[in-house]
Amino acid sequence: MDSTNEKRSAQIALLTEELPVLRAMLRISQTDLSREIGISRQTYSLIETGKQQMTWVTYMAMIAFFGNNRKTRKALIALGLIEDMRP
Repeated sequence: MDSTNEKRSAQIALLTEELPVLRAMLRISQTDLSREIGISRQTYSLIETGKQQMTWVTYMAMIAFFGNNRKTRKALIALGLIEDMRP
């Protein structure tokens, strides 16, 4: 596996581990979150429980969703999943 794929896999694993916490921070259901990012609730549930690895497209959708929320943006920055681009 090349370094790009290794980095992506590590980022996906880290986000997957934090999904229940991030979702709880927003008080959003699996159904509502899955609808927001464009996947089925069943697929989301499998991802959150670690039974299925999310795709890179799903990862990016989740980063966009959580990164655009003030409550979860700070958590993503602290985890190193996004950068704080504010001046």
